[in-house]
Amino acid sequence: MFTYLNPEIRERLIDQGSLLRIDDRGRQLDPRAQPAADGLTLNLLGPIPLPIVIGSEPRAVDWYASVRSTELGHVEELASTLRESGGQHLFSILASSMAVNSVLVMGSPQERDEPLVRVHSSCLTGDVFGSERCECGPQLATAVDRIAGDPAGGLLIYMAGHEGRGIGLWAKAATYLLQDAGEDTYQANKSLGLPEDSRDFSDAAALLHFFVGNRPMRLLTNNPRKLEDLAAHGLSQITPIKHVTGVSDWNRRYLAAKRDWGHRFAPDDLDEA
Repeated sequence: MFTYLNPEIRERLIDQGSLLRIDDRGRQLDPRAQPAADGLTLNLLGPIPLPIVIGSEPRAVDWYASVRSTELGHVEELASTLRESGGQHLFSILASSMAVNSVLVMGSPQERDEPLVRVHSSCLTGDVFGSERCECGPQLATAVDRIAGDPAGGLLIYMAGHEGRGIGLWAKAATYLLQDAGEDTYQANKSLGLPEDSRDFSDAAALLHFFVGNRPMRLLTNNPRKLEDLAAHGLSQITPIKHVTGVSDWNRRYLAAKRDWGHRFAPDDLDEA
């Protein structure tokens, strides 16, 4: 499970071109050099052929795993200490120390004009459990269908550290109880003393710079603030593509709160059964 921490495996992956390092503008760096303390750098593992069943049919994609160099460095230091002290049984704590984001590449987006892109925030309840309290699960499945079926191809970036708009699963569970008591999804965050939205899209921007560059692309989103965040990181040629799906009686109030917070919905979008 932790072989990527083994220095010998790391060297082997670098030699075969499967372990890369990029900066915040997607430029490749020397993966063997000590990363600078200031500035964002990401480590990328891939491509890894991955047969998936998301959406309407099975398909094959190329998977890349991504983690910040700072987080990986801390974990590697801790792993070395644990190995020296014989603490192998404690290695399970390492998995919770990093937010490992994923990129699913479909087609050849680096070679085509205006690839289709989705930056998807992790949602255990929606993506895995199929909860209808949000529309995240249908958005994920529909995004894969749309990207895989698009002539230009594209990619889906799955942001692991974005649960509950960045507050984490434990706090998200508490907000559900507050919502059941009458608060909307944004009020519930504030009641816990947390930001309405604390997501950081700098990692997503770096990955888009690497896989697409500052070329025109289409982004599946209803959230104009996501466009603003990506533009702040130098991605200015993005066309938003409406991505409304999975509306139900369970989540209509939740989606109305998102609309009131600025998400773009047409007047009849939330009337779907």
